Amino acid sequence: MKYIHTNLTVDNLDAMSAFYQKVFGCTPVRDPHYLDGQWIEQVTKIKDAAIHYVHLTLPGYGPQGPQLELIQYENEIHYPQKISDCSGFGHLAFSVENVPAVLEKIKQEGGGVVGELVVTDVPNRGRLTEVYATDPEGNIIELQHYE
Repeated sequence: MKYIHTNLTVDNLDAMSAFYQKVFGCTPVRDPHYLDGQWIEQVTKIKDAAIHYVHLTLPGYGPQGPQLELIQYENEIHYPQKISDCSGFGHLAFSVENVPAVLEKIKQEGGGVVGELVVTDVPNRGRLTEVYATDPEGNIIELQHYE
């Protein structure tokens, strides 16, 4: 058994792909693809499902590591704003060398900030610098660095 990817459903595939490439150095595994047909409807349980998608490498694992899959549905439905304590998907987490610098890059690329940047000592782990931010579509991203 092997973990292969995490999926984010997005409103703007090109913009979100560019964001994760610019901020985190993700790279496309291959060109974006388009899928439709009965099998997509069957597997997603979405009537007339048609998707555009791209797979991006995640930093630190190389081309064979787990990937971030971004999918844009042609017949999308919008849901309320995401918050960190909802059941289900919570956030993507990245270990970075300089939390404030990456947070600034997130903001420059259209993302936002959820909470405050915190520096604290975590028992048996070390000194932690951490913040919750968002990508341009409101998905929560945790940035952390342990010393």
